[in-house]
Order: sequence, then structure tokens, then C-alpha cells
Amino acid sequence: MKLDPELLELLICPVSGAALLQDGDTLVSRDPKTRRRYRIEDGIPILLVAEAEEMPQDAWQALMDAQT
Repeated sequence: MKLDPELLELLICPVSGAALLQDGDTLVSRDPKTRRRYRIEDGIPILLVAEAEEMPQDAWQALMDAQT
């Protein structure tokens, strides 16, 4: 389920304050230092730091490269 673009524009990573990118059922921080991924559950972004995961550098970079 795609989030409303206006909502996505307002959301930021709670760790770094960076913009988020939707990747399927997750939101990914655009910050290269933290590389956090947050799940979306039933259309609701779960932006809890304790439940986020840090993406491997190569997977994060591939996702960012695919967006440009």
C-alpha cells in the first residue's frame, strides 16, 4: 500500500531527522550514517527506533541509487 505523498513528505526519521523513502511495506531513512528502515503496518508507519532495523550499507546504497 502506497502512503499518501503529502504524508510521506511530512515524515522524517526519528533518529537522524532525514527524509524517508517508501520501499514496499517499509520506510527507509535517506541518511547514509543511520540507514534505518521502519515498517508500515496496515497503512500506518511504525517510526519507533526500538523496532527499526539498520540496513546493510550495500543494500541501502542500491536502494538510493535506484531512486535517482
